[in-house]
Amino acid sequence: MSENASKAGLTAIILTYNEALHIERCVIEAQRHASQVIVVDSFSNDDTVQIAEALGAEVYQNAWVNHAVQFNWALDHAVIRNEWVIRIDADEYLECEIDLPACLSRLPESISGINIRRKYLFLGQWMRHGGMYPIETLRIFRTGHARVENRWMDEHIVLQRGNSRPLNIDIVDDNLNTVAWWIDKHNAYATKEMLEALNQEYGFLDGRSEQAPSSKGARIKRWVKKNGYNRLPIFLRPLLYFLYRYFLRLGFLDGRKGVAFHFMQGCWYRCLVDLKLLEARAWVAPVSHDKQQLRKALSDKTGLKL
Repeated sequence: MSENASKAGLTAIILTYNEALHIERCVIEAQRHASQVIVVDSFSNDDTVQIAEALGAEVYQNAWVNHAVQFNWALDHAVIRNEWVIRIDADEYLECEIDLPACLSRLPESISGINIRRKYLFLGQWMRHGGMYPIETLRIFRTGHARVENRWMDEHIVLQRGNSRPLNIDIVDDNLNTVAWWIDKHNAYATKEMLEALNQEYGFLDGRSEQAPSSKGARIKRWVKKNGYNRLPIFLRPLLYFLYRYFLRLGFLDGRKGVAFHFMQGCWYRCLVDLKLLEARAWVAPVSHDKQQLRKALSDKTGLKL
């Protein structure tokens, strides 16, 4: 950050790959609050870069590994001119009526992170129940005070110094792609989720930052998943999770689209993770005694650079 950085200023960092459908909305909405918008693109082959540049965003390009690596690359290589940074995905936007930079400028030095609520839309409808809202997430932090933990899935921004506090605003996840795209995305997520679960058993992923997330909700969710859900029998746990979300957490109140979402995201997706885990255990059984060979076998099978 330069010496002329604005103490009241906010920089938005957006990661993109083929986001022509969303990038205009994302950049315009970000510019309502952020005086600087940075897009880090993974060599899109659509009009993402051209649209972002035409709107005044500063565009960098870097080859994709995963969300954590890409966002930390942005923190290390982009010229950030403001005191505060917000992470926004390309299909997201803020619902915020306050003067956000002014609010941030009034915070004491001891506060270096802001937790906001995540609001998820599925086929245009807010998934308000089933434990989907409010989900608190740390998305705003002082420049140089945080990093993204090195994980393939469920990565969070972690404060390196200072404390966080909540702010009464929402970040809306409103993806406009097709159901087919949504399924493909969750298929890819399931592979990464499988790697995280397998790593819990074998510890083959080196150089990872297993830090506790800065938001209390994320810490509780991770503890329950690691010490509860992951210890249950595979294929039974997705069903139990769906029933918990749909009935105990009132997911049925989200209506017809809610049935589809809570079943697909709470049961089908989790069954897919378990199926991939069952398959992967057969891959790694012959090399489970050697972490390097285990990692190579999984890298070869999944196509991911582990």
